[in-house]
Amino acid sequence: MERISKEIKKRVMDAVAKVDNLEYETSWNDRGAPAYKKKSEVKKGRKSRATGAKFELKVREDFEKREWIVAKWTNTVEFEDKEMINGKLVKCKPNFNPFTKIIRMNSAGFPDFIAFKTSGSYYEVMGVEVKLNGIISKEEKAKCRFLLNKRIFKNILIAKKGEKRGEIEYIDFTEKYGLESNKA
Repeated sequence: MERISKEIKKRVMDAVAKVDNLEYETSWNDRGAPAYKKKSEVKKGRKSRATGAKFELKVREDFEKREWIVAKWTNTVEFEDKEMINGKLVKCKPNFNPFTKIIRMNSAGFPDFIAFKTSGSYYEVMGVEVKLNGIISKEEKAKCRFLLNKRIFKNILIAKKGEKRGEIEYIDFTEKYGLESNKA
């Protein structure tokens, strides 16, 4: 019989302790391995998603008040390399929940919305990305630059919560970050 190393034994004992602990919630990933999350963090995540969805709805209503036509954007940008330069526009893949056996088709693309408005004989088209804090990741910046450089959108606005209650601020991506990445 082989001896078990101390590291493996410790890892197994930690996993057993977490399963037994009422502070942790055990879920299973795609490969069948257990994932442990603190219940307080799960609750916080649920609240964050709900708050984000509510703010998205508020932004959409704000655009509709300004007579823009708004729709969920169901495409996204996939990059072929780690430098995030060579990309292509693809349809969003549906999310499958193996426990409920349900496929979610409403997985949003990037940006969250496409907004367009008629101006005389032509249309103004823009992308709208909704972020509560207004901060976008490095990958999202690369996606915005791709969409703007390929002229899929004329401009992309980032919607964030304003200083006053109920206020929405819009940041133009090009003005804040520019079209060129900072890489040499």
